[in-house]
Amino acid sequence: MNKITIIGTGSVGSTIAYTLTVSGLASEIVMIDINSEKALGEALDIKQGIPFCTPCSIYAGSYADAANSDIVVITSGVARKPGQSRLELAQTNINIVKSIMPEITHYAPDAVYIIVSNPVDILTYAFCKCSGIPEDRIIGSGTILDTARLRARLSEYYSISQNNVHAYVLGEHGDSSFIPWSLANISNIPIQECHASFSNSNNMLPELNCAEVEEYVRKSGGRIIERKGATFYAVSCSVCHLCRCVLNRMDTTMTVSTMMHGEYGIDDVCLSTLNTVGDRGIRGKVMLPLNDKEILQLQNSAEKLKEIIRNTTI
Repeated sequence: MNKITIIGTGSVGSTIAYTLTVSGLASEIVMIDINSEKALGEALDIKQGIPFCTPCSIYAGSYADAANSDIVVITSGVARKPGQSRLELAQTNINIVKSIMPEITHYAPDAVYIIVSNPVDILTYAFCKCSGIPEDRIIGSGTILDTARLRARLSEYYSISQNNVHAYVLGEHGDSSFIPWSLANISNIPIQECHASFSNSNNMLPELNCAEVEEYVRKSGGRIIERKGATFYAVSCSVCHLCRCVLNRMDTTMTVSTMMHGEYGIDDVCLSTLNTVGDRGIRGKVMLPLNDKEILQLQNSAEKLKEIIRNTTI
């Protein structure tokens, strides 16, 4: 019996609720929104499809209904507009999340909290500092979506299953993110050697253009927003995968945003590095063998986020 509460029933929150229902991950889903009519409509729409899915109780509720939740997913906040950076949303969404904190933590003090709202690293930091919830139970969705976009693009380059691609995006979920190419591989073949390994007379592949891949990953969200107004399908899949890992007993590594305490020379900021996620939240950080350039890129990303923190009220 798994209970998941979702705060915010906009495009992202409602799609997460739908995906959780279809996947059969939760036996009970509570949807909470300041617009109670919207929450009622979304819950009813999903509920009427449950006869074709694993049985699940899904309903619109209040903060009190979140009691005994295993996971609370926070998607509340103002959505990013075309041409707007995630960081420009910072103060507005900090204020929204801080208004939610005392309400939800009162009723669900033992839940694992997954922060999805943007700018996710800043809001994860604010939640760590202000909520009173232990840091190991606060997870920012971070660059799990960026990492999925990276693996999707590399799988296209080499016409290979995404399951065979092992590569990460680290740092901010935003413009200062980076790819540690020294660690990227396909089926244990270093990424720079893959062109020679996978190309043959019947399968001529293009040379890997790292700059193009980085641009694709970094700009994908903005391009989708320009074309359709919002991103919600892929982020929903990534958050549901994160929920599955929290509910499973088997630990899984993924790039999520957590508080740093001196790792890679970085302290007092939340950003994405490789973490082990499992039962009840963050089980520990995995110290990747980054080269000197990559450590500097991670530290640069941390400094960009700290600059925002210094210019906001948390």
